[in-house]
Amino acid sequence: MTRGRARCGRLVIGALVAALLGILAAAPAQAVGYRYWSFWDRDGSKWAYAPQGPSTARPDDGAVQGFRFSVSDDSKDSAKPRAAADFDTICAKTPAKDDRKRIALVIDFGTPGDAPGGETPPKPRTACAQIADDATSADALAAVAKPLRYDSNALLCAIADYPKSGCGEQVAGNGESEKKPAESESTESGAKKDDSGGPSVGLIAGVAAIALLGGAAVWQARRRRG
Repeated sequence: MTRGRARCGRLVIGALVAALLGILAAAPAQAVGYRYWSFWDRDGSKWAYAPQGPSTARPDDGAVQGFRFSVSDDSKDSAKPRAAADFDTICAKTPAKDDRKRIALVIDFGTPGDAPGGETPPKPRTACAQIADDATSADALAAVAKPLRYDSNALLCAIADYPKSGCGEQVAGNGESEKKPAESESTESGAKKDDSGGPSVGLIAGVAAIALLGGAAVWQARRRRG
């Protein structure tokens, strides 16, 4: 009799777990990230996410920097620029000048999958910006890739007029843009992860229903022992 009850209990638990997994699988997809321009420094043979935005960074002569448009959650999973990133190659036709510095830029407009609806990304390109010694990375970008577009928080929204609209908007699991949160955590070099998006009402209701079923099973088992 005890073995039968134990087997019955295992079956009930298994059914509850299966039901919970089904509810989780059916839960609506949450937003997966933001669509924005990320900013990169070339460190030897690798790209490193820039520690500050282009409007405050002041690179030295010979620096290589990159910009990549993509959909990503934060700096940990941001897509890196894809074009070749060698200073001697990019700036080969730009001779050095006194009181000026040369910055090699890699501008990657991303993939069609990252593009806003109705837009097609241009091909990645490189450029050598020759600017004043005290100029910023934003100055270097403006010298070779106008028009640029920024939002009121100095977030870089568009390079060479791409994309034509939008700025750091949240993107849902189906690739469609969602309304940008009123309290954005964006920085001028990228958009950070949003903490919103709690459990759905359907998920809470499903868990509550499973809890009731579990309680009923326990009550029934106690009743039989009694």
